[in-house]
Amino acid sequence: MCDEPPSAGSLLKEFVSPGKGHWRDVSDEDWNSYRWQLQHRLTNLNQISTLMRLTPEEEAGFKLSGHKLATAITPYFFNLVEANDPGGPIRRQVIPRIEETHTAHWEMADPCGEDSHSPVPGLVHRYPDRVLLLVTDRCAAYCRYCTRSRLVSGASDYDFHPKIEQALTYIREHKEVRDVLVSGGDPLLLSDEKLDWLLGRLRAIRHVELVRIGSRIPIFLPQRVTPELCATLRRHQPLWMSIHTNHPRECTPEMKTACERLSDAGIPLGNQSVLLRGVNDDPVTMKALLQKLLMMRVRPYYIYQCDLITGSAHLRSSVSRGLEIMQSLRGHTTGYAVPQYVIDAPGGGGKVPVSPEYVIYRDEERVIFRNFEGKVFEYPEALSETAPQPTKPRQVEVV
Repeated sequence: MCDEPPSAGSLLKEFVSPGKGHWRDVSDEDWNSYRWQLQHRLTNLNQISTLMRLTPEEEAGFKLSGHKLATAITPYFFNLVEANDPGGPIRRQVIPRIEETHTAHWEMADPCGEDSHSPVPGLVHRYPDRVLLLVTDRCAAYCRYCTRSRLVSGASDYDFHPKIEQALTYIREHKEVRDVLVSGGDPLLLSDEKLDWLLGRLRAIRHVELVRIGSRIPIFLPQRVTPELCATLRRHQPLWMSIHTNHPRECTPEMKTACERLSDAGIPLGNQSVLLRGVNDDPVTMKALLQKLLMMRVRPYYIYQCDLITGSAHLRSSVSRGLEIMQSLRGHTTGYAVPQYVIDAPGGGGKVPVSPEYVIYRDEERVIFRNFEGKVFEYPEALSETAPQPTKPRQVEVV
């Protein structure tokens, strides 16, 4: 377990393994087995309090967390938790706190409106040409800000029983569906055989052009990304995967190996980060994360504004902070490292991009905009063949 976090300068350059920590006597064979990691997850107050000192807020959170979202942390990921820093960015993501029981009037159990767009249990059809297929309610570890905390882990009273055959029939009958996102829970917790069956059934539907998988397994349980799993996934191309990494310290050699195996299997990887207070809501940390992801062949895809899930106020950063971070990226790092910042509109409105204002003025003749340095430029608008030719582009003096 981590006692001293690395300096900001080392966040980008180093891929540091958490090591075995408290499990140093465990054999390498067991430690590198995803089955062993799952069997030895830390799930309760007694287990974790023997390994680290908890704050009163964390102890109270543990006692109440089972009524909202269960606690589970793999030994591998637990060794990244900051033992001596209650505000540590890894610790804030996986250790429950009493604040999770505080609900603001604008928070919701289903902030993305998935249930209201569910024609079949386990299937969400919110966008015209794509669907979300939820295949399990289990994860290797549970994020304390989880958008689907109503259904994952089995801690709440939500009756989650996906009807996979009905969902496949729905997809087959709706020929406008060309894209299926398989998520949960974490679908990579399914066995290789179940994944092979499910992906094969989806691939047999002729109008389904693209299948995507959403997973945090490479971060929480990289041992699961075995050569056998990659061989299974390779059979069902084109297959894309979105992973979920929030802090550069999560980018370990183990995660790097998992991502490289997936990439070598022909699976393009994108990353979705959630903007979290005290975790990644500063420009230095976010840029280090995004650049480190590129070093693992993972393309930064989205930064999400934290959804209005109940009990998440202590983890939500402001939209203005998100815009500040986006402005710190554009022009200051490669465009490949600049994701799209989005808000999932509360109640089921879908993802809406949010970005700094670069366009200052525009009309039928010109667009005036600023660059990342704050300099202002004019670009002539394309006109019809009969209209006068525009003047050449120029930098505009700001008075």
